[in-house]
Amino acid sequence: MIVSLILAHPDPLSFNHAIAQKALDTLENNGHSVYYHDLYQEHFDPILPSAEIPKEAHLTDTVAQYCDELGHSDGVVIVHPNWWGQPPAILKGWIDRVMRPGVAYEFEENDSGEGIPIGLLRARAAIVFNTANTPLAR
Repeated sequence: MIVSLILAHPDPLSFNHAIAQKALDTLENNGHSVYYHDLYQEHFDPILPSAEIPKEAHLTDTVAQYCDELGHSDGVVIVHPNWWGQPPAILKGWIDRVMRPGVAYEFEENDSGEGIPIGLLRARAAIVFNTANTPLAR
């Protein structure tokens, strides 16, 4: 099985990093191939340029690599903190740029996006580890 493992936390000493490392070790120890990406360590650019929006857009080498890996993955694991009820902007930008038409989904011919998308990913399993720094209730 091929798994894409995406980490979105800036602190290498964080609980999120520990979760991602344990997931990586466990997957590899069980014979799986892993595409592992620490978005902060890789300095992933989360900004979606307008020229990249169309399905047939030219992608940067980095984004094209992420798209290719995602398309070949049988599973996806995403590890991120919950900040203000949302994932970090770097992960939102990764989703915007990588979960794109022609990679993650498409619409039927002559549909300009108002219909129901058709999934293209071969991955049939996804796990999202979402952590929060919420104090215990008293």
